[in-house]
Amino acid sequence: MADVLETVEQHVYSVTELTRYVKALLEDHFASVYVEGEISNLSAPSSGHLYFTLKDADSQIRCAFFRHMNQRLRFELKDGLQVVCRGRISVYEKRGDYQLYVESVEPKGLGALQLAFQQLRARLEKEGLFDPARKRPIPTLPERIGVVTSSTGAAIRDILNILRRRFANVHVVINPVRVQGDGAAEEIAAAIDDFNRWKQVDVLIVGRGGGSLEDLWAFNEETVARAIHRSKIPVISAVGHEIDWTIADFVADLRAPTPSAAAELVIAQKADLQQQIEGLRLRLAVAVRGELEQAAQTLQDLLHRFRLQHPREVLEQQAQRLDDLVRQATTATRHRLELAREQLTARMDRLEALSPLAVLARGYSLTLTQSDKVVVRQPGQVKRGDLLETKLRQGYIISRVEYTEAS
Repeated sequence: MADVLETVEQHVYSVTELTRYVKALLEDHFASVYVEGEISNLSAPSSGHLYFTLKDADSQIRCAFFRHMNQRLRFELKDGLQVVCRGRISVYEKRGDYQLYVESVEPKGLGALQLAFQQLRARLEKEGLFDPARKRPIPTLPERIGVVTSSTGAAIRDILNILRRRFANVHVVINPVRVQGDGAAEEIAAAIDDFNRWKQVDVLIVGRGGGSLEDLWAFNEETVARAIHRSKIPVISAVGHEIDWTIADFVADLRAPTPSAAAELVIAQKADLQQQIEGLRLRLAVAVRGELEQAAQTLQDLLHRFRLQHPREVLEQQAQRLDDLVRQATTATRHRLELAREQLTARMDRLEALSPLAVLARGYSLTLTQSDKVVVRQPGQVKRGDLLETKLRQGYIISRVEYTEAS
């Protein structure tokens, strides 16, 4: 042992040699280590790298969190935040400083996703994105409902089943997207923007079925919140179960606890509307009957008074007045009946206009592939030689594709 020490003492190291020797020792013994402490002196240059000091009551260590490592960081690092960092210990040769090269960071005592949720919620609330004053009412009787969700999940099946039961002839347009995983938030935001550019739906349902916080995370992304906020179309957020809350819920014009609840909130039952119309008709009939009864009572009162007065002239004048009253009552009653009939007809016409048959009656047609009965919306869905079935108001036409061209 003494010989080894004597050999070491006799060797004269350069600064670089010694630094690299210490670096090799540190990297060999601390290739992967967890360090807990408080962030201070956080620096975020334009390169995308993050530099900070991790400290406790007695000591501190410099940390470097390079861009390729921090790109997947869900929450925002801030001075004063207590964290647990995983990384390797090495030496920055230029200054001879030993430091921690961070590979991942977790907040101490709180999950990364939960912290990211709280940070984004606080920032967007401060900007006014959750302000109740900017929320718009949902249309009472939308003709077209847009849905942004997965085309294969249970949520879309629940929404369609409930809408079919409540109002079978309402028109539903689906823009299918991924609802979890990388890129899902961007697809959801793009679908909302697509509907706004199209301008053919009255209200949007945006959501998915239940899942873990990780599964629902796309609806906690800022890009989705911004898309909902800039939407000119009222948005109903329907994410997860009743206990699940996302950033999308706070920004949307209306939050539904589940996708099924969104379908129930977006449109009234057709039977309820018909019942309301019938109620209005009955109220109108009662009002008209009351007018007629009042007129009849007035007539009886006048006749009674006439019988008590004998001069012929008085009787003739009152008889003429009675005729005027009856004529006025008749005219008023007829006008009320005509107005009520017009209102009832208008409501029935509006209900009838929602029927798909009414669309075909106006000269439109519906083209489907003959093989699997899929609606043809784009030229790319068919190729030359495919058979198409075109439904008209009465009957249908079978045709063969000769040429396609996308506009």
